Amino acid sequence: MKKFTKEDPQKMKRYISLYLDVSPKTFEAMKLNLKNEDWEQLRINAHSLKPQADFMGINSLKEELIKIEEAVTSNNFDILENLFNTSFKIATDSEIILKEMLEEL
Repeated sequence: MKKFTKEDPQKMKRYISLYLDVSPKTFEAMKLNLKNEDWEQLRINAHSLKPQADFMGINSLKEELIKIEEAVTSNNFDILENLFNTSFKIATDSEIILKEMLEEL
């Protein structure tokens, strides 16, 4: 993110805040997608969060989101709940770190 924002604290604050706003909403939507077995929308939501995880430098989250996309594409629905739970845990843990970074900027 430092490279992407050229270490501009205002830009970093803006992007972190945007991620902290969008990520929980996207995971809430994904949770509903799982419950309703709306696999295609789950894939779309995972896909939409990928670039933001990348910008934040949360590579492990990006990898899990890719696995969700691939599982939907290959009709491997039985692993989606575990992939979602892993992704959600990574995102939740990352939010704590990002909130701390936001306070320091």
